[in-house]
Amino acid sequence: MEARTRTYLEGRFGDYYRRSDVSLPPAAERREWGYIPWSAGATRMIRHQSLLDVGDFGDFLHRTAPRHIYFSSARFSDPGASSMDEKGWQSADLVFDLDADHLPGVDPESTTYAEMLEACKGELLNLLDFIDDDFDFEETEVVFSGGRGYHVHVRDPEVRGLDSEARREIVDYVRAIDLDVDGLIETESNRGTTRRVLRRRGGWGARTHRRLVDLAERLREMDDDDALDRLQELDGIGEGRAGTILGTIRNNFEAIRAGNVEAGGPGTRILVEALANEAVEAETAPIDEPVTTDTKRLIRLPGSLHGGSGLAVTPLSRDALDDFHPLEDAIPERFRGREINVNVTDPGPTTFDGDTFTITEGEQSVEECLGIFLMTRERAEKITE
Repeated sequence: MEARTRTYLEGRFGDYYRRSDVSLPPAAERREWGYIPWSAGATRMIRHQSLLDVGDFGDFLHRTAPRHIYFSSARFSDPGASSMDEKGWQSADLVFDLDADHLPGVDPESTTYAEMLEACKGELLNLLDFIDDDFDFEETEVVFSGGRGYHVHVRDPEVRGLDSEARREIVDYVRAIDLDVDGLIETESNRGTTRRVLRRRGGWGARTHRRLVDLAERLREMDDDDALDRLQELDGIGEGRAGTILGTIRNNFEAIRAGNVEAGGPGTRILVEALANEAVEAETAPIDEPVTTDTKRLIRLPGSLHGGSGLAVTPLSRDALDDFHPLEDAIPERFRGREINVNVTDPGPTTFDGDTFTITEGEQSVEECLGIFLMTRERAEKITE
């Protein structure tokens, strides 16, 4: 990035902060702060700052106009101390991070930025299912990171004291690492006898049970040939076993709906295992493990600007998620309404502000918000007006 471009962006970021009221997180005075300035060469983080070091926060943002700004998930007794040992760790929010270019099945080389962000929102909804249904966390904040994905901050008091190992167990659960299918099954009393059934009150057992009942209901509506073909699409189920399973579904549907893995012989147990694997494939959330397990992580400040996109790090209510489009709704209003000249160095298809178009190489006059987006993504340089 050329010096002229850095100077321009620093000035415009400073103007954004001069006119914006960026909210502080809870217990802001007990958190460490860090930022990356618009310096040449490699990015260098200035950290080990406290609010006491920073001073008036709004004035600090306007004066420094940081390229990126972060605060710690942890709360410390002395957040401005120069070493982690001296800071005096007290507790830490539980933070989840989803990055669009780290999603399974997404190739950053062949997938557009807009497509990756859309895929990431789907994974976010999976993650929120775990947060709400499995863990029942209440003090949560969902944030578009301004760049490649989403953050979720959990601030329930009972999770803030968890160490890294306990947080890793949460990661393993959400990502279904080494999921034990036998652990999804429990023994249940039934009219003086016992039977083995899927756990249905929550967790991966409930997810598998939903898929089992949904599949059984659909199979009952199909003709035999289509139903057998569908069953044989599942791992471990051949023609003979598919016939046995279909007979159980048609003749003993109530047992299947109850999650009875013994109904119809071993075929039902194999069906359950195949559906558990399907649930894992479809419903895990590919969260970034180091972010969640780190009890002292620095994370982007909601309301700030992302120096790699020019978009706002945007807090989101749950009701707003479905209709949120980051390449439209995270564009700062401060950067709208006027044209600037840029030299496009990386031309090609671009999705921005609700439209998809092709940017051509060379000098272009574009709306400032698009120009800033291109410059921060190092696809253009500023030229003299």
